Amino acid sequence: MPYFTSKRTEKQPFWKIKTLEQMSSEEWEALCDGCARCCLLKLEDAETGHVSYTRVVCHLLDQETCQCTKYSERTSLVPSCLVLNPGLVHSLRWLPKTCAYRLRSEGRSLHWWHPLVANDPKVIHELGISVRGKAIPENEIDIGKLEEYIDESLS
Repeated sequence: MPYFTSKRTEKQPFWKIKTLEQMSSEEWEALCDGCARCCLLKLEDAETGHVSYTRVVCHLLDQETCQCTKYSERTSLVPSCLVLNPGLVHSLRWLPKTCAYRLRSEGRSLHWWHPLVANDPKVIHELGISVRGKAIPENEIDIGKLEEYIDESLS
């Protein structure tokens, strides 16, 4: 009787086999975990370069969904808003340690709670990883007192 081996070949998810540079625009957008931490205002120490996250968020963020309310217009409405791309991801030191773009640029796996892995976009909010319920819109504070809102647990 001949010896047969059954080789199961399951298709690997795009984020495991593609570099950031190889991803389509749809795959790139899907990689975002929806935490909205990139929408938090940050302060950088000019001497040390240390970046501190604040609990203050862009006024365009819908804090319930953690999605930008004007995504396609965001850079014209908020000139300081960055459009992430592979080159930026590799150079930005302030991306959160949990950020899927950062993780993949460092060759690391996505966390189990990432919407693409957990197959549930609510998990990130239920675990308190997103900014939902933690942030204050920038138009509701005195921006001159931004340092009072530093929260290192968000970085």
